[in-house]
Amino acid sequence: MEENKNEQKNPFFESLDVLISRWKDGTFSEIIDDWKWIFSYSARYKGAIAFYIFLGILSTSLGLVSSVASKYLIDIITGYETSKLWVLILIMVGSSVFSLAFGSIISRISTKLSIDINNDIQADIFDKIVDADWLSLSQYSNGDVLNRFNGDIGTVSGNAISWLPTIIIAVYNFAATFFVILHYDWIMAVLALGSAPFMLLISRFMIKKQRDYSKKVREMSSKLMTFEVEAFYNFDTIKSFGIAPLYSRKMRWWQGKFKDISLEYNMFSIKTNIFLSILGMLVQFAAFGYCLFRLWTNDITYGTMTLFLQQRSNLSSAFNQVVSIIPSFLNSSVSAHRIRELVELPKEVHIPESSRMDALAEDGFEISMRDVNFSYQEGTRVITDSFFTAKPGEIVALVGPSGEGKTTMIRLILGLIRPEQGDVVLRAVNGEEVEMNVETRHLFAYVPQGNTILSGTIAENMRMAKEDATDEEIIEALKIACAWEFVERLPNTIDTNVGERGRGMSEGQAQRVAIARAVLRDAPVLLLDEATSALDVTTERQVLKNLMQKRPHKTCIVTTHRPSVLNMCQRVYRVMETRVTPLSEEESSRMAMDF
Repeated sequence: MEENKNEQKNPFFESLDVLISRWKDGTFSEIIDDWKWIFSYSARYKGAIAFYIFLGILSTSLGLVSSVASKYLIDIITGYETSKLWVLILIMVGSSVFSLAFGSIISRISTKLSIDINNDIQADIFDKIVDADWLSLSQYSNGDVLNRFNGDIGTVSGNAISWLPTIIIAVYNFAATFFVILHYDWIMAVLALGSAPFMLLISRFMIKKQRDYSKKVREMSSKLMTFEVEAFYNFDTIKSFGIAPLYSRKMRWWQGKFKDISLEYNMFSIKTNIFLSILGMLVQFAAFGYCLFRLWTNDITYGTMTLFLQQRSNLSSAFNQVVSIIPSFLNSSVSAHRIRELVELPKEVHIPESSRMDALAEDGFEISMRDVNFSYQEGTRVITDSFFTAKPGEIVALVGPSGEGKTTMIRLILGLIRPEQGDVVLRAVNGEEVEMNVETRHLFAYVPQGNTILSGTIAENMRMAKEDATDEEIIEALKIACAWEFVERLPNTIDTNVGERGRGMSEGQAQRVAIARAVLRDAPVLLLDEATSALDVTTERQVLKNLMQKRPHKTCIVTTHRPSVLNMCQRVYRVMETRVTPLSEEESSRMAMDF
């Protein structure tokens, strides 16, 4: 218990130092801005917050009434005065019951509001993250974004509602408890008030040591978890090399390291707990001794002594609650700032006029890139002065070594990134065109590199692309992608469950289902980014042939390392040394023959 109190107290000094330094260097306004952002959400619940404060003050008051009533009850019993006994019992029991009821209501309201505001913030932030500029968002790792989305939003939502009520209720509780004690004995009040900050000052000297140990334990825990995740993720490799015994030994070695640092921290915690407990007992004995002395000299009654000892502990707890507000205030500010960094990322480009292209989708679209230059980082050109064209009814290939810019071309076409110079446009058959942006993306079906099958049934995976798709439409798309031949042999056909990343299917089967999903979307433009790499040559060619026969107005763009389908393409572009250049028919044929 004392250890937990110590951990609650420690951040106070560090947080106070941060606030003071922020005030001196002029950046305190950032904290205020962060809290303005938090209050923009909590303002939606101001009525509930006011009710929360009212219940908290009422609950605290009833608790004090119950304590005072118990004092007089003890005095009556020890003095053998029974005239008001039942009245005091009724007051004490009634106030205790009401205090318990109100405390429960407060807990319920607080939990509900915290969940509501957490959901509000998460939904709002999710929408903003989804609409953030791809290049800006890609600077953050997935783990960092997820940590901010869950951990930081949880911190903010937990304090957005409770922070103001906590301040008011804690200050009221502290002041009311202090004045109740002061009413009976000012020395008792001073002694009770002095014990809490004394314990806080003593615990300050242990901050650094405890933080060092805590940091070591967290770091070792992270290393152990990293080893476990990598081992589980690479089970196939471990089994294939026959090195399972080696990893078993490594597992035990990491466990031993974690055990050693954990036991070392545990011993420090035990010593700290003993030291603080002794200090706490000394303060408690001093208070108890003073009470006994006052009782012996007949200056106080047994009831007053009981009230003082009880409220001394309450006053210490109220003090701790008050001082914990500063770390909570700062932690919420830090979390809010981390969330705001994501919220304030540049947004994707929306061109509302793009909606006019929907009416022209049936005849297909031409993809055109004109004199495009693009760099992810300044000074490192990825695409230079490049042109590209793909028309309805065509299969157009992008070939070239890995890492030369084929996937970058796909991102430009999807409007995920925008060229520094030049244009990437979607052109209709009537000549009308629009720049690639968020509003044109629904006109594309995209099959990225890697395994994109999620856990669930095959039908559920397919309906990601078209929620209202019928079973017949799903089967037709599977046939076009040459996937129905193995799906129909499964126990439940399209209702067969597959695991995460398509567990239960081969890579080639997973790729065919992913292509079928894109076919089901039936968008005018189909983008296949190395999406046939796991297929054999015959199946690869058959899939592309089916696409052109069943969807004659579709524009199909394929990135590949494999030249096996180049003689099926109307145009082939090589992406190499930052330039996109068209290959002649002879060059394309020669590449295909070399394969």
